[in-house]
Amino acid sequence: MRRLTPYLLALPSWMWLAIFLVVPMVAMASVSLQTGNAIDGFAMTFSFSNYSDALSRYSTQLLRSLLYGGLATVAMLVIGYPVAYWIAFKGGSRKSVYLFLLLLPFFVSFVLRTISWNFLLSDNGILFGTLKGWGLLPDDFHVLATTFAVVGGLTYNFLPFMILPIYVALERVDPRVVEAAQDLYATRVAAFRRVVLPLSLPGVFAGVLMTFVPATADPINAQILGGTANTMIGNIIQTEYLTNLDYPTASALSFTLMAVLLVGIFVYARALGTENVLEAAAR
Repeated sequence: MRRLTPYLLALPSWMWLAIFLVVPMVAMASVSLQTGNAIDGFAMTFSFSNYSDALSRYSTQLLRSLLYGGLATVAMLVIGYPVAYWIAFKGGSRKSVYLFLLLLPFFVSFVLRTISWNFLLSDNGILFGTLKGWGLLPDDFHVLATTFAVVGGLTYNFLPFMILPIYVALERVDPRVVEAAQDLYATRVAAFRRVVLPLSLPGVFAGVLMTFVPATADPINAQILGGTANTMIGNIIQTEYLTNLDYPTASALSFTLMAVLLVGIFVYARALGTENVLEAAAR
């Protein structure tokens, strides 16, 4: 019985994954190979051409999604790392307060937060309308329906997912190690580059994964803050599923996006050095 105890304890999580991950994935894989329509029904024909057709039609949106997701991830890393560093090493007894303030926007719906940015960045809104009225901006100046607006919205909405893993990694860094490096005549920059940064790589690795994947597949920011020229692959999948009722194409696009993201994650892990990251995390 003792041998079975670990497996029995893990059984609920296995069942959860099987019901809500494996079964939907198998069903979606089956649908992606079918042909037909919503009126007459769909039939399994093992039509692998669904993938090539979907990719040829929407390759632009897929590449745009990867670009926007990558830009947003880089922006989140540039903004989030200093914030996490400051909270971890300078936050003192108020670290919990700063983390709470960081998570406070999550008490508001994701969609509502994005709509609020739409209101704030509108051409004649409270910000740009006022600046235009003062003559500080030209009348034709606009931010909405641009790449900057979409990437900015992605950065804002997913930024805490970058900061928190990095903060956890930095929190585990023993300050005495940094002091020892400085005692050995290392400058602050050298101590950070040779000590703090390598020890924080597990947090960077986790933060990039937690932000790049959802940012690339997100349909909300492009729909609310972008225009027709900024459509992302998430918007196409949503339209194919809910509007066009073209389930095979939508499923094929979903699997194509997942495959591209998995390849990207594998390349990123190899480039960063997964073994080194895991070794740093185990210390």
